[in-house]
Amino acid sequence: MTKDKHGLKDKVAGKLKEVEGKITGDKARELEGKAQGAKGKAKDKVTHMAQDLKAKKKEAEKSHAK
Repeated sequence: MTKDKHGLKDKVAGKLKEVEGKITGDKARELEGKAQGAKGKAKDKVTHMAQDLKAKKKEAEKSHAK
């Protein structure tokens, strides 16, 4: 299985469920899609924060080593 690319799978699947719910009038499906999309966005933010922290750690280690 391929690695989830920062919540992209959840964002896309969530949007599809949301649209499906709007078209069919199924509010529960629409809300399920919105929730899954929000999960994908949260994964994105967490991943970006982790990347930023790793970069800052490397910077700090590099400047501290001098």
